Amino acid sequence: MVLLCCCDTLSLFSHQLVRIEPDSLNCVVEVQNNTFVLQVPHNANIEVLGDNKIFLVDNNENLYLGSLDKGKYDIVYISPDGQRIQGHLIVTNSLLTGKALLLGISLIISFILLIYFSIRFRFAHERKKLKSLLYEKTEAFIKEQERYEMALAKKESDYVESDKRQKNKGVRYKMVTVLFSNVVGFSKLTEQDKAEKLIDDLDRFYYHFDETVKDLNIKKIKTIGDTYVCAGGIPKKNRTNPIEVVLAAFEMQQYMIHLKSRYPEEEEKIWGLRMGIHTGHVFAQFESEKDLKYDIWGETVNIASRVEATGDLNRVNISGSTYELVRDYFICQYYGKLPVKYQGDADLYVIEGFRPHLSVKGEGLVPNHDFQIKLAFIRFDDLEEEILDILEHELPKNLYYHNVKHTIDVVNQVEIIARREEVSEEELLLLKTAALFHDIGYTRGYKDHELLGIQRTKEILPRYNYSEEQITKICDLIFATRMPPMPKNKLEEIICDADLDYLGRVDFVPVSNMLFRELVENEAIENNIEKWNNVQIEFISKHQYFTQSAKKLRDVNKHKQLENIRNLAE
Repeated sequence: MVLLCCCDTLSLFSHQLVRIEPDSLNCVVEVQNNTFVLQVPHNANIEVLGDNKIFLVDNNENLYLGSLDKGKYDIVYISPDGQRIQGHLIVTNSLLTGKALLLGISLIISFILLIYFSIRFRFAHERKKLKSLLYEKTEAFIKEQERYEMALAKKESDYVESDKRQKNKGVRYKMVTVLFSNVVGFSKLTEQDKAEKLIDDLDRFYYHFDETVKDLNIKKIKTIGDTYVCAGGIPKKNRTNPIEVVLAAFEMQQYMIHLKSRYPEEEEKIWGLRMGIHTGHVFAQFESEKDLKYDIWGETVNIASRVEATGDLNRVNISGSTYELVRDYFICQYYGKLPVKYQGDADLYVIEGFRPHLSVKGEGLVPNHDFQIKLAFIRFDDLEEEILDILEHELPKNLYYHNVKHTIDVVNQVEIIARREEVSEEELLLLKTAALFHDIGYTRGYKDHELLGIQRTKEILPRYNYSEEQITKICDLIFATRMPPMPKNKLEEIICDADLDYLGRVDFVPVSNMLFRELVENEAIENNIEKWNNVQIEFISKHQYFTQSAKKLRDVNKHKQLENIRNLAE
């Protein structure tokens, strides 16, 4: 006989479980289609004690029990032989029904989907915010770039505006190198059968001359017939103009030799180039706003013209004043004297070539790498003057530590350490340039100033003839000064040690106080001197100079400064 328990009144998320005690009653409980089936031996029977519980028997002699509440029921088991045994029917609610299970799974899946779409919505919202922020940053960068380009253009035209204001009297420049060149034989070109070819070559020569002076930052003044006039050191003053003008003249002399080699020997005499160079003060006046043209006058211009007129043909002729400024770079031969009104006689020299150790293969015809580095150090002096002027006028006033003095300190210290570490001259140039630029980013922002400084470095250095490879190395050195310092090579170790040189100086405490004041006013740290002293103690305790030179110079005093900070903290 089978006893079935109806489950119509069961809870939504549970089903009644039925078990029989004791086990000796020999009954088995199974679950079939959400109904409990109690199987008992044939001809056996079960009674549930209680007035409201009845048995229903179907045609297959199955026993159905009305719905049972959770609990324990007394029963009497009647065996086939009529023996009555007391027992218990125990009903519990712990089994999930199929529908409940499906509903539960559905709810779980719905919950998971809710989380998934919530996350997607959140990510989409964050992505939208990031896109908006990126757009704003891009717009700000574009505006900043436009502002910089306008400032750069304005700075380029500052000299023009200054000249326009001084147009009636001109502007006096203390050191300008003027070049006069004359193509000898120009008047004979029309007498030749191949006059057109000669004129084409002459045009090619002047075009090459224009490109050469442009590359060397020399200003073309005018071309009158067969005379070409240019000047170095205007409108922007520089220290390298005597060397650069001689370089341009020597380059054009070599180019003229190349042109003459293309003609038969009997026609070579048509070509001749005579050049005269003199360095001194001139007056310059702005003439054309469209072409940025200048006119120059003064005793220097007159002497340069006379040096060219009296000089040796197919040679670069220079005055004594120019000779004094370029003799370390070029081999110069004394040529004679030139009478100068009110000044007596002026010495004349001719350029024979580059000094052997500064030329390729020592031949004196082409400048080598050492020549370029030597010239770059002179350009560095002009660059340093410009950058310090930028820092002086553009750095925020509340930079009490990262100011012009700090930049000068790092430039000086980087040279001291570099020479002790025996780096090459080019490496020293890169280090000094990086030290000069390492804090220029503060002119555009306090946060990530190294990256801002790298951006400005790439804008300025090409004007001073730094190569792309050199600029990349300089930018890497600037980024190496980022805190905490993690240098990857010897040069980066040197600049990191120079940047933190103050840790081992006797003025450490006042410098540290200036840094604290700067960080507080720029909201980089909170205004708590005790915390600051503890930060300093921890930083100095862990800090190690990277180069042996810096360790020898600063380690001992750094430990003394550490003790001073500890005393202040107490």
